[in-house]
Amino acid sequence: MKRRDFLKNTAIVAASTALVSCDVKTDFRVGNSLENGGLPIVISTWNHGIAANEAAMEMIVNGGRALDAVEAGVRVPESDPEMMSVGYGGLPDRDGHVTLDACIMDETGNCGAVSYLEHIKNPISVARKVMEDTPHVMLSGKGAYEFAIEKGFKKENLLTEKAEKRWKEWLKESNYETIVNIENHDTIGLLAIDQNGDISGACTTSGLAWKVHGRVGDSPIIGAGMYVDNEVGGAVATGVGEMVMKTLGTFLIVELMRQGRNPQEACEEAVNRIIAKQEYKDMQVGYLAIDKEGNYGAYAIHPGFNYALHLDGENNMHASESYV
Repeated sequence: MKRRDFLKNTAIVAASTALVSCDVKTDFRVGNSLENGGLPIVISTWNHGIAANEAAMEMIVNGGRALDAVEAGVRVPESDPEMMSVGYGGLPDRDGHVTLDACIMDETGNCGAVSYLEHIKNPISVARKVMEDTPHVMLSGKGAYEFAIEKGFKKENLLTEKAEKRWKEWLKESNYETIVNIENHDTIGLLAIDQNGDISGACTTSGLAWKVHGRVGDSPIIGAGMYVDNEVGGAVATGVGEMVMKTLGTFLIVELMRQGRNPQEACEEAVNRIIAKQEYKDMQVGYLAIDKEGNYGAYAIHPGFNYALHLDGENNMHASESYV
C-alpha cells in the first residue's frame, strides 16, 4: 500500500464523541485575533480544552507559572478515559498498543518531549522531567518508559475496555477512511500566558488511531506540534501530524509573528503552506496562536475545528475559520 493511501485510510484521529461536562459558559463563535486580546490567557484545542483551560487558569490565578499551568491543563484530558485521543483511554495502533507522544516548552526556551511511550498515563509530566532532569530534549520508546519508571511514574494498562472494543471492531472491518471532523477529536495543544507575561505551551496525544506500530506524529516535535518564544508568542497544531511535520507549522507561525504578522494572519499562512504543497482534501490540520499581548488566532484547512479560550474570567468554545 502506498504511504499516501495508508494515511488516507488510517487518519481517523482518536476521537471523543461528547462535550466535556463542566460548569462554564459554552458557546460557539468565530474568533478574531485582534478584538479580544488580553492577559492572562489560556487557549487550547477542541472541546476537551474547556476542562483543561479551567485547570490551567486556576494555576495562573493562584500565582503559578505558565509552565505549571500548561502541564496541569493537559493532564486533565490525559487522565480522562473518555478522551479517546489523549493519554489513558486513547485508541491504539493497528497492533493494539496505546502509544503516547507529548512535548512541553517554557518561557526560557527549555523543552522536553517523549514519543512512542507506553504504559504511562501522563506523558506530559514525563516530558517535563526530560526537560528538567536530563540534558536531552526527547526520549522515546523503551528508554522513555524506563526513565518514567525511574522517576516514580506508575506502570498502567492504558487500553480501556471501550478503546479495545473499538479496535476489535476495526480489525473486523479494516476499512476506515478519513472523514474530516466526523467527531470532535485529536491532540490537545494548550498555550498560556501567566500574570508575569511569560508564555509556555504543551501538546499531548495518543496519535492516529490504527497507525502502524512505531509511528510518531508531530505532537512531540518542538516546532511542529508546538512552539513558543517568550519574545514573540506561541502556536500549537492539531490534525494529521505528517502534514504539520513537513512544514514545521508552529515554528513557522511564531517566526511569521516575529516578522510582524498577527496571530490570525500567521495561522492562515501556515495552512496555506500545506495547501500549496500537499494533498489536503481528506486531511485536517488546525492551528492556534497567541502573541505576547494575548491576541489570538485560529485557522484550519476544513470547517469544524474549534478551540477553548479562557480570557477575562470566561471560558468559552470558539469556531475557527477555515480555508475550505
